[in-house]
Parts: sequence; C-alpha cells; structure tokens
Amino acid sequence: MSSDLKRLLESALPPDAEWASLRRVRTEGRGYQAKDGQFEEAFDYVDEGYMVEVLHEGQFGYAALASAEPAALKAAAEKALRLARAAAPRTIHPFGLEVRPATVARYDTPRKLRAAFGADLLSRQAIQLTKAMQISGKIVQAAAGIDARDIEMELVSTSGASLEQHLHILGYEVQAIARDGAVTQRRSANGPRGRNNQGGWEFLDIAGGEAEARRIAEQALELLSAPECPSMTADLVLAPDQMMLQIHESVGHPLELDRILGDERNFAGSTFVKLEDIGTLQYGSELMNITFDPTLPTEAASYGADDIGNPARKEFLVKNGLLVRALGSLESQRRSDKPGVANQRAQDWFRAPIDRMANLNLEPGKDRFEDIIASIERGVFMEANRSWSIDDYRNKFQFGCEYARLIEDGKLAGTVRNPNYRGVSSRFWRSLFKVGDASSFGIFGTPNCGKGEPNQVITTGHASPVCAFRDVEIFGGEA
Repeated sequence: MSSDLKRLLESALPPDAEWASLRRVRTEGRGYQAKDGQFEEAFDYVDEGYMVEVLHEGQFGYAALASAEPAALKAAAEKALRLARAAAPRTIHPFGLEVRPATVARYDTPRKLRAAFGADLLSRQAIQLTKAMQISGKIVQAAAGIDARDIEMELVSTSGASLEQHLHILGYEVQAIARDGAVTQRRSANGPRGRNNQGGWEFLDIAGGEAEARRIAEQALELLSAPECPSMTADLVLAPDQMMLQIHESVGHPLELDRILGDERNFAGSTFVKLEDIGTLQYGSELMNITFDPTLPTEAASYGADDIGNPARKEFLVKNGLLVRALGSLESQRRSDKPGVANQRAQDWFRAPIDRMANLNLEPGKDRFEDIIASIERGVFMEANRSWSIDDYRNKFQFGCEYARLIEDGKLAGTVRNPNYRGVSSRFWRSLFKVGDASSFGIFGTPNCGKGEPNQVITTGHASPVCAFRDVEIFGGEA
C-alpha cells in the first residue's frame, strides 16, 4: 500500500475538529461466468475512494469522496464537521475517543497460491464445469461462475491509529436445473453463492471441479423422480451448508446490538432479543456454542481489526446455550452497557461502518455423522438452502432445502424433493440434541448480506458441523 494517508489527513483537518480519521478502500474485482457449455460474460473493475470521519461535541460526521486531491479532501472534512455539529443538539448518545481506539495493526489474508490465474484458464474452467453437467437432455440449464476480490483498506487517525488490511476473497458457484414435464429441480454447490472463502487460488479446485459438477447434475436428475418430502413432526439433521443459513438468520441478525437498540426497525426489521436477555436468555440447548471469530484464516469475513480499528478476537456469543454477548460494536456497547465484539464494518469507502456479522460459527461437538444418523428412528437429512423466510423479529422462520434423504431406523433412506421446515428461533435451538465433530465441519459464506439505511451489502462467513434437532415441523411442496 502506497498512499500517504497521514499526510493527507493532516492537510485536510478542520481546526475545530476534536478528532478525525481517514479511511481508504480500494477493491479490484473480476469474474467469469458460463452457461450451457458457452462463455457468457466477464467483469473486471477497480473502485477506490475515501471516507473522512470527524468528532465534534460527542457526535461523528462523515463525508465520502472518490478523489485524494487535497482541496477535495479538505472540503469533505469540513462537510463532515458541519454534519457532526448539526447532529450535536439532537444526540442520542455522546461519544468520545473510547469508541475509536488508536490501533496499530496489519492483516493480510493467508494464501498458499498468491499469483492469480489468468482469464483464459478461469473462463475455460467455467465453461468446462457447465459441460460436465450436461449429462442428460433433462438438464435444461447448467451454470458456473468464478469471481475474486482483492480489497485494500487503510485507516489513520489523529489519535495515532494506523491500520492496513488486505483481503482476498474467492467465490465459486455451480448450478444445474433439471426439468421433466411439470417438475423442475435445482441442485447447486452448497446453495446459492455459498462457496465464498478468504484465501489464495488454492481454493479453486481445478482437478476435482468437473467431478463435483457431474455429481450436482446427477442429483438434480435424481430429484425429478424423487417423491415429495413428507409432512411430519420428526427429527431434522442439517448439513453445514444449510446450517450456514440457519445461523445467519436465526442467530446472527437477532443478535446485532444496534438492532436490539432499535436502529433497524424501519428498514431491516427488529429482533425478539431484548437487552436484558444478554446474560440471562437460554437461547438454545447446552450443546449450542456460537462464536464470533474473525480470526479464522480461510473464512470469508476474517480480519485483524474492524473498520474503526477495534482489534478482532474470538468471542462466545452463546455458550452452553446461554446468550452471553451480542454482535455490538464499541458504539453500541457504549450505548447499551453490554458486551460486544469488533464488528463495526462498512460495505465500502462510501458507507459509514455499522454493526455487522463477520464470521459466525457453531463450534464442533463430539458426535460422528454416522452416529448422529444412527441415533434417529425417524427424520430427514437436508442439504443446501433453496428458500428462506423469517419475520421482522427474526423469530418465526420457514426454510427450504435443495436435497434431502429420509432417515429410517438409524439409516439414510430414499431421496425426497422440496424439503422444508419451520420453527421459532430460540425454541428451535433449544431442540438441538446432537452436534457433529470436527470431521463434519464445513466453512461457507455469503457475499450479499444486506442491512442498514442506506443499504450496505457485505460478506459474512459461517462454519458449522452437522447438527440434529428434535421434533421439528417438516413438510414438502414448493415453499
């Protein structure tokens, strides 16, 4: 990183500012998509800009700009000061430098293969993946995509913060759609855009990709003749690629501390969790251990510090089923007097950071997958998210999956299509009775979690073993 942010901040600093910071974000992205054996499209972009933040009389003001030209930066800093000054008489809570630490840190995504693959190889690989899925005339669409983002972030402040981070995120998507008469089924690699990792190009499995693509197409065809998932109350076993969605919607969003404080009610919804629940609510069974962990190297939302410089570390949110901590930044912690985490994150240079999920994981247990299945007399094993719906309080939910197999007398039985289940968040988690060991652990992520007003779309990571839940309402049909 070569930009001289400290000098730029000093030259732009308004004389009346009590404190100021300058954040620079540069993103380079590229991607390649193919469909039905043909190259479809490619994209390549570079985006760079700056955010000035100013503190005045307990309030922060922000101004973003796409230029490092000194006069423009000075004008932006003055605008940020005017906004902070205007907000001061209408304060909800006064802040000081206790919520802007003077962190000095560097973070670089650990990578084995740092040199990027060429456009010819990546576009050819996307094409070959779609060809590998064309195993029958009933495969009416075969699609594949590969994308990568390099994100540089720098932050300096007048109190001495100096943060440099370089994130490398890879996305991979393979999907087959099969149709026979009126029946249409979709099968993908771990659900829509579920394959998002942070790391080097080693995550792109060139050798094994075509075999996986064929398996996906075979399962799409298998679903065409499979019976509908039966409607029943039974035990439910979820694969890690569906646990990703379950954790995200029924744990992650409800525990965002700014949402608990009421900030999101008019846009992204509220939560069933109350401030007084932190430290007292039995969120799930004693087997439920949820951690916020932005230090896990291969997970999509790993970093050394959040976007205001709060150093990142692993924290338990739910420990042995008890809610012990919320997803709250230093600002939300100050407002609520509740413990939180380093999660004040922004989508890009043109947004102010807010409380967000990062890596939110369910810690492994002690049960082997085979033993979990063997413990169930009647149930369903579901993989990969297909549909989701949850109420404004992040409480009542209904989720559908792509692929499922019945469990009968301790053994996996026949495949069923259109599997769905519904529940109530904390009641559902209190029914957790088996948690898989490390051998069943999977790391996934999503690049498109939306929240905030104006909206911010951000990457999150979720990791989990296979999990089993008792007496869940399961049903078939299009959800």
